This record gives sequence, structure tokens and C-alpha cells, in this order.
Amino acid sequence: MEKGRLEAFSDGVLAIIITIMVLEIKVPHGNEFDDLIPLIPVFLSYVLSFIYVGIYWNNHHHTMQTVKTVKGGILWANLHLLFWLSLIPFVTGWMGENHFSSKPMALYGFVLLMSAIAFFILQNRIIKNQGKDSILAKAIGNDLKGKISPVFYIIGIALSYVNSWLAGAMFILVALMWLIPDKRIENKM
Repeated sequence: MEKGRLEAFSDGVLAIIITIMVLEIKVPHGNEFDDLIPLIPVFLSYVLSFIYVGIYWNNHHHTMQTVKTVKGGILWANLHLLFWLSLIPFVTGWMGENHFSSKPMALYGFVLLMSAIAFFILQNRIIKNQGKDSILAKAIGNDLKGKISPVFYIIGIALSYVNSWLAGAMFILVALMWLIPDKRIENKM
């Protein structure tokens, strides 16, 4: 199978995820700027989640550039990733509506952790399909960011029961790590 359908489907799902997230921001019943103040937590959770979805879209795009053919294992690994990413609007809304309280923060971190694991699985399915000498295998190499991110998510989940703002800081830290453009794949292409 050619990768075009997988990329188009994934792009569509990610676009829907972003659309659902923005629709969760309810318009206030007032015409004053002060009426927007209660929406600040919802908006901040949206911004963080938008950045995360953008990071996954960007990395998915670069990863798929290395793929020549798609087999069933890659399709299922990609669906597994999309499943976890599709939960981001729910946990984003719950976290924002509850002003970053501990349990919504913990669940948000869990979804981020599972998304990271799913992306790792997708990469490994691609490498298994393309071979250990593939562009992706050479590009990701040791993948320090990919290995440390789940550790930070676990720390963030644990911190959410101690101080949800520290947990949020961990999730922001991971997002900042991935916002720095990753040129590994581009350099190998």
C-alpha cells in the first residue's frame, strides 16, 4: 500500500482533533473583556494541547517522509497513535474546566504518555518494515528526546497529586523540548 492514504487520513483526524478542541471553548454570555476571564484556564489548556497536536502532526509528517510502503502493522500502529491523540480534546476540556486540578491533570499526562508510547511503537513498526538501515532508523538513532519524554510525563502524572502547577510545568517542558525543530530526519533525507 502507498503511504498517501495513511498520511491523508492522519492529517484529517488531526485536523478534526484541533477543531473539536477549539469548539470546547464556549463563547461567554457578555460583551465585556472581563467576561473572558473565566475562560483563561480553558484557553491555556487549548494552547498547550494545540501545541502538542502540532508537534505530533509535524513529527508524523517527517516520519512518513521516510516510509516507502505501508503494511498492516504500520496501519494499526498509526491507528493506535490516532486513538490516543483523539482523546486530547476530552482531557483538554476536563483539565481546563476544572482549573488544572489534580485528577484532570493526571489524566491529561496519561494521555500524553500513551501518545508518546504509541508514536514510539509506530516508529518501530516502520523501522521493522523498512529495515535497520532505513532512513528513519538512522535518523532517530539513540532518540534521547523520545526516551526522556515518557519519563517526564510519568513525573508530571505523579506531581499532579502533589502540585498540579508543577505537573503542568513538566508537560510544558516536554512540549518545549519538541518545539525545537528536530532536523534528524531532514538531515538524513
